[in-house]
Amino acid sequence: MNVKTDIVQGDCVDELRRYPNDFFDLIVTSPPYADRRQHTYGGVKPEQYVDWFVPRAAEFLRVLKPSGSFVLNIKEKAENGERHTYVLELILALRKQGWLWTEEYIWHKRNCYPGKWPNRFRDAWERCLHFNKSRKFKMNQESVMVPMGDWADARLKSLGKNDVVRFDSQVGSGFGKNIANWAERTMAFPTNVLHLATECGNKNHSAAFPRALPEWFIKLFTDEGDWVLDPFAGSGTTLEIAKSLGRNAVGIDILSEYCEMARESVLGNQYQLLEERARYAVADPETANRVHQKKRPRLPPETPGKPRRAKT
Repeated sequence: MNVKTDIVQGDCVDELRRYPNDFFDLIVTSPPYADRRQHTYGGVKPEQYVDWFVPRAAEFLRVLKPSGSFVLNIKEKAENGERHTYVLELILALRKQGWLWTEEYIWHKRNCYPGKWPNRFRDAWERCLHFNKSRKFKMNQESVMVPMGDWADARLKSLGKNDVVRFDSQVGSGFGKNIANWAERTMAFPTNVLHLATECGNKNHSAAFPRALPEWFIKLFTDEGDWVLDPFAGSGTTLEIAKSLGRNAVGIDILSEYCEMARESVLGNQYQLLEERARYAVADPETANRVHQKKRPRLPPETPGKPRRAKT
């Protein structure tokens, strides 16, 4: 399948205006957190974060299909001994904007950094907030099923009389189960807690997330040939995964060095060819034309609704 990948330098609130309404099937991103990455992204103050984010979310709402999903990886900071409320305030602001807050997935960092604070323990999880435009949206639950596990062999080996009927809880909780329904099954649906390590390919980026995180959501909420957007693309992890899964993708980042990094890692030989042609074009147009005629990988075509930007 010939997939398209477009990497754009600029602020997503401006660049997304070039795209038509209801264009993307999935938006999955990890924006700069409040007061973080000050040397790279400037560090938006917690008190200003909602006002900064809401105009960008308005563009996300416009370009997302009614059947699409928006997954926001974010975590509030601790300040003066307590957690700041800017993430909670952002959730309320997005709901007021028209988003449906469908679910909250928890990314459990299996190898989180050690640390010590006088009034709390080390952070081992982050939020992945799931928003939608409508209550009916694309969701391929079977694509992220997990093995039943070793417990099933022992638990389902010999079923008792209460295991082959719906057995209601004896404590009056209203919870009921029929263990026999799980016999012969090898796969089960996952929970909303994702147990992933923090490794991210050792990229030279201050806040890259692991490849498995966008991969899980891309599989869950899109089909092959769909369009994925990462409006804070960073080093391009989301774009790499989208391409490998046969999805078209657009990544936007305000920093040129991260766009260059993403182009090299995602486009590979395609980007090297473009760079080679650009170098020759300055000193020797005739050689540039010969390079252009060589049998090389084709450059990605223009994104619908938006002319391709020069990758200089």
